[in-house]
Amino acid sequence: MEKKILKAGLLGLGTVGTGVYKLFEAQKEEMIHKIGAELELKKILVRPQSMERAKGIVREGIELTSDWRSIVEDEEIDIIIEVMGGTEFAKECILAALNAGKSVVTSNKDLVAIDGKELLDTAAANNCDFLFEAAVAGGIPIIRPLKQCLAGNHLTEVMGIINGTTNFILTKMTLEDMDYQEALALATELGYAEADPTADVEGIDAARKVAILASIAFNSRVVLGDVYTEGITRLTKADIEYAKEMGWTIKLIGMARNTETGIEVRVHPMLIPSTHPLASVNDSFNAVFVHGDAVDDAMFYGRGAGELPTASAIMGDVMDIARDIRFNCKARINCTCYKQLPIKTIDECNNSYYIRLMADNQPGVLSNIAKVFGDHNVSIAQFIQRNAEEYQAEMVLITENVLEKDFNAAMEQLKALSIVKDVSAVIRVYGKNS
Repeated sequence: MEKKILKAGLLGLGTVGTGVYKLFEAQKEEMIHKIGAELELKKILVRPQSMERAKGIVREGIELTSDWRSIVEDEEIDIIIEVMGGTEFAKECILAALNAGKSVVTSNKDLVAIDGKELLDTAAANNCDFLFEAAVAGGIPIIRPLKQCLAGNHLTEVMGIINGTTNFILTKMTLEDMDYQEALALATELGYAEADPTADVEGIDAARKVAILASIAFNSRVVLGDVYTEGITRLTKADIEYAKEMGWTIKLIGMARNTETGIEVRVHPMLIPSTHPLASVNDSFNAVFVHGDAVDDAMFYGRGAGELPTASAIMGDVMDIARDIRFNCKARINCTCYKQLPIKTIDECNNSYYIRLMADNQPGVLSNIAKVFGDHNVSIAQFIQRNAEEYQAEMVLITENVLEKDFNAAMEQLKALSIVKDVSAVIRVYGKNS
């Protein structure tokens, strides 16, 4: 086998970039055996204000620069690795690299969820690879399995816990009886939550990832704006305890379904059966659950973020590209969105629902509530009553599967009843036919 030296440029030396550098160093003796060529990190893009820090991390022989064009336009560099984050500048760098004939690896979920089609089309036009395994679920392999290992399936469902911050918070609320603010404060203290946790706790981070997963799983373009999104900020200990009592666990779920009438794609809190494999995924771990017509059910589990887990996914992509270059077979798999399936609105989706409400404590209340639901094709599957006082009682109901717009119509009428004093919570419930 002819020996060849391939070279890479790294854009960014933050947490993930540092992890990528460490793996390059740890793997340098293995490269020739794993990819059939030597692979070297030649240059790293560093912000001017971070140059001194970078010099303390990176060994001599690797060039540090604040000029991104000197990396992208370097004729010796074959592969560009983007780990800067952000969208506009990262997109400029990636497009320039692809148009220069260089293959690109990125962990940038924001960019892929919004501009993935343009980037993939540009890669194809220039006979380059554009890979982004690390954009979803950190170190967990899921993009490549969907595109390659499970290509023999018609996939109908991809759902998962794809945000470690929210999963850590919900784990503490479920297992350690913390309220939301306590759990968020602990997540911030331990570094799981950013100083501004909005993107995580409002479900935006997970929405980006589920848009990417849906596009790949169903071979049809889904973008961030297609994803119905709710976060966890309104969840309470009371709802978590009621769910446990009724055999459910509450998780923030990213869900994509390929139905006969179109793609459902959403992120929101959900009651899942406590026996479901996702119910036992705790702390900052992530997991993605896939259903296909041939494979049936499969689950991918592991660290969803962090320096080395994310770097692991990036290096897998880098080494895959290096093999393609070595054997002159670049751009084997680029955009796989060859269908144009409709995207369903949330009103067109079917769900079961958990409802917690305060109502008058008197005979006939439950029958009146049941009549409102029945008039809108909503059936009650589970019911418990707690905290009964002389005049009021707290009721918790779980419905059977129903069209969301019918459920919403029922809730509007329910809230108008004089016997209903407050609707404290409404949370969707997982079901195979939801």
